[in-house]
Amino acid sequence: MSTRGKVILVIAGVIVMAGFVGLSAKKRGGPAVDVRLDTVKRRDLVSIVTASGKIEPKKSVDILSDIMGRIVNLPVKEGDWVTQSQLLLTIDPTSYQAGVERAQAGVASAQANVAQARANQDQAVRAYNRARDVRAQNAQLISEESLEQLQTAKEVADANVDAARRAVDQAQANLRDAQDQLSKTTISAPISGQVTRLSVEQGEVAVPGTFSRATGLLMTVSDMSVIEAWVDVDETDVVRIHLGDSVDVAIDAMPDTSFSGRVTKIGNSSVTAAASTSGLATSSQAVDFEVRIQLDHPPRNLRPDLSATAHIITDTRKQVLAVPIIALTVREPDTAAAAAPKPGNARFQVSKDTSAAHRAKEVEGVFVVDTLTNTAHFTPIKVGVAGDEYFEVVGGLTGGETIVSGTYQAIKDLKDGTKVKGPKPKGPAAPRPAAAKAKSS
Repeated sequence: MSTRGKVILVIAGVIVMAGFVGLSAKKRGGPAVDVRLDTVKRRDLVSIVTASGKIEPKKSVDILSDIMGRIVNLPVKEGDWVTQSQLLLTIDPTSYQAGVERAQAGVASAQANVAQARANQDQAVRAYNRARDVRAQNAQLISEESLEQLQTAKEVADANVDAARRAVDQAQANLRDAQDQLSKTTISAPISGQVTRLSVEQGEVAVPGTFSRATGLLMTVSDMSVIEAWVDVDETDVVRIHLGDSVDVAIDAMPDTSFSGRVTKIGNSSVTAAASTSGLATSSQAVDFEVRIQLDHPPRNLRPDLSATAHIITDTRKQVLAVPIIALTVREPDTAAAAAPKPGNARFQVSKDTSAAHRAKEVEGVFVVDTLTNTAHFTPIKVGVAGDEYFEVVGGLTGGETIVSGTYQAIKDLKDGTKVKGPKPKGPAAPRPAAAKAKSS
């Protein structure tokens, strides 16, 4: 045989061998994929919503001035504890005392005008009565015109008395206003609590808060006996929260301690909506709702505005079937239906739905491993509440199945029927699927 013929035979043999190897590999399903395995079993699950915010007293009062003036007395400092009606600061009362004195003088002057108007009224009444009596006796002595003039003078005198009395009322109102302004030079604590913010110093000028709340703020007094955590919860989580839910609150300033509490208020309007009214919101801003949590036993040394993280317990499940969160994946409905074994194994059956809505929605499920053939099959499941690491399974699994629980990339790339390998999980293995039995036989 020529050399050329030998070469042709060798090449043909290599091709045949390659075909056998390829066919054998195809029958074996390719090399096994390294994965993590877990067993579906019952667990206790706690569903938690985590949100961040800050510590605030339930009741606090911002102290602002209603008048303008220089602060001449400031007997408190930030951090002091005060009682209701205790003096907080004094504004220079000199000009306001002068205003009271002017108002008092105005009242006295108005009262004097009343006395004068009454005297004029008495004189006008007497003149009119005399003229009327004289004319009644002899009409020739007093003309009708003169009598009318005297009557008009009497009516004017009556009106002057009434006007003088009104002037007294006005002067007394001015006096009350001046006294009220004077009383505002002394500011007392509206509640008992702690001075948690002091924005001014003695000698500075107090500005009315009606001009600018930020500029007019003098101090804040807070009732620190009831402490709350104000946290912002995402719109997707706030619907899961209810009044009275238990909460664990962690405060950044106290890393080794957590505090229990209860949800006492859930915002009806979003924080974003509140910001939009002040022109601070943007179209890309996340929508959050404020949730307030009252701490059960807050320490006395807490301060407002401390950063806090709340873990709100929204639901609990005792001994329910659960799968790791990482094990849950999605597949297209048609793919999921095709991947399921033929009828005969109820755990792997998927109802066929050719509607457009069904096709557009992906199917959630896990990869269940046939422990005899080490092949993974996508199995649609229905999940319930989510814990920290596991989803509750409410349909699709019966318990005891071996499933693929990692890695994330392996699950993402995994195809139905792919061979897998990994450390055997603890616990009972799933019964061999009927479809797999048929293949092996």
